[in-house]
Amino acid sequence: MSAAAQPVSAQPASANIARHLAEMAAAQPDRPALKIPRATRRNGDIDYLSLSFAELAVEVDAWSERLHRAGVRRGDRTLVMVRQGLPLIAGAFALFRVGAVPVIVDPGMGLKAFLRCVAQSQPRVLLGIPLAQLVSRVARRAFRTLEVRIPASGRLTARLHGGGPRPKPAPAAVTTADELAAILFTSGSTGAPKGVCYEHGVFDAQIRSIRDTYGIEPGEIDLPLLPIFALFNPALGMTTIVPQIDPRKPAALDPAAIVRAIQQERVTNSFGSPTLWQKIGAHCIAQQIQLPSLRRVLCAGAPVPAALWTGARRFLPNGALHSPYGATEALPVASVSDRDIAPSEVRGACVGHPVAAVDVRIIAITDAPIATWSAATELPAGEVGEIVVRGAVVTKTYDANPVATAAAKIAGEDGAGASAVWHRMGDCGFRDAENRLWFCGRKVERVETALGRLFTEPCEQVFRQHPRVGRCALIGLGARPAQRPALVVEANLKDSAACRQFARELATLGAQHPHTQSIRTFYFRPHFPLDVRHNAKIHRLALARWATSVRGFEIELKR
Repeated sequence: MSAAAQPVSAQPASANIARHLAEMAAAQPDRPALKIPRATRRNGDIDYLSLSFAELAVEVDAWSERLHRAGVRRGDRTLVMVRQGLPLIAGAFALFRVGAVPVIVDPGMGLKAFLRCVAQSQPRVLLGIPLAQLVSRVARRAFRTLEVRIPASGRLTARLHGGGPRPKPAPAAVTTADELAAILFTSGSTGAPKGVCYEHGVFDAQIRSIRDTYGIEPGEIDLPLLPIFALFNPALGMTTIVPQIDPRKPAALDPAAIVRAIQQERVTNSFGSPTLWQKIGAHCIAQQIQLPSLRRVLCAGAPVPAALWTGARRFLPNGALHSPYGATEALPVASVSDRDIAPSEVRGACVGHPVAAVDVRIIAITDAPIATWSAATELPAGEVGEIVVRGAVVTKTYDANPVATAAAKIAGEDGAGASAVWHRMGDCGFRDAENRLWFCGRKVERVETALGRLFTEPCEQVFRQHPRVGRCALIGLGARPAQRPALVVEANLKDSAACRQFARELATLGAQHPHTQSIRTFYFRPHFPLDVRHNAKIHRLALARWATSVRGFEIELKR
């Protein structure tokens, strides 16, 4: 059993997350807070618009004034539909400052799902670009609760308006640690997107945990390949380099442009999915490029492939690749680095030791709600079950979704206060004898056969050892508990003969491991459906539905 969660340190008079920017503006006023790419010069260098921490604080004050004048009130749910960089950071911190509640929905989930999230969150205010304003007027049903529309652009409000002395901004709202700060929607990669209720105290705890776990110091320089992670930087005192990347199509990034930004700005930290860092790493290795300024790369969103773990050592001479484990509902939970990993393992993905002040347990798998901790069955080390966590970084509820809350939360019974709420990660895994946590796959994607349960990551690890396999996905055909296991491989093959030969090679490989011996059906598909946010999570349930309408290749091996 892991150690109980440590007590949370005393909160300041106001827990408002916006106070961190003011503190950093006072501590390092002239240090760049934000650099936004404007153009690429003839010599290949990137031309940036730079704002210092003091200038960013003034910009946030100006945005706060706009919100006040538009009639935004404390507690107002505000749908944020803006560009990455200045609009996202200034808009979000201005809303925090006012005491309003930013609602952030990933537009990449598709229009139907996006509009469902909007309707569910019932925003009173829209802070959005012109296209967002248009959508809000066309899709009136989803936006029926809107009363205030505020246009947003990337312009510098403080510099372009009111050239004379600016009035002193209204003081920031004094909030409590348990007051709602934001609603962040999950990506919906294995189910319907859900609005996660973030309290100011949870944001505070996450900032402390990220800072302490990775030794991040004020003055560092970050290139966040997932825009929402830029929101942590002002509180951590890090400069944000806005990447040249389309958040709607992250996999289309130009690795050369990312590498150029890292080298030019001497970036020390970057967060991105394994898919993106595979592209960047492959470019570095092919061009024999090293990135000596990088102290750490945080890679999350899906298990890190073995090739990236080993390849990182070739382009990070002074840094390390880390994989933080967590979710929108709880982050970070655990972490592992390339110094600790053993890529040859085929029993799951090691996600490392739990971070400080987070309690991690494994319980018996069930799809039913668990109301209280006494109703859960805790499993010993080495046994695969569902991962559950609690601590100050763990959120307590979903917005306007009591069914999802009941399915994902367990009430504690040991007097631990707010941190007694356990979150069911929806992932399966186990703890080993060294208290390291291993990820075995999403609970909803497990395959239950007459011979027992199969989990995606341990099975897929076996088949990824084949030199021609990049992505592959374990799926179950039929209904539990009598499913037939099958494997879908991302490959563009010419004909049936080539498919059958490849399937035979895979079946031979699977026969070498007890947990993959029963996989004898193989499908091939040129491209996998992936989540937009990380471009790394495979939609395995969609592949299982697809497999019912296409031909698979059954392989019988001679004994």
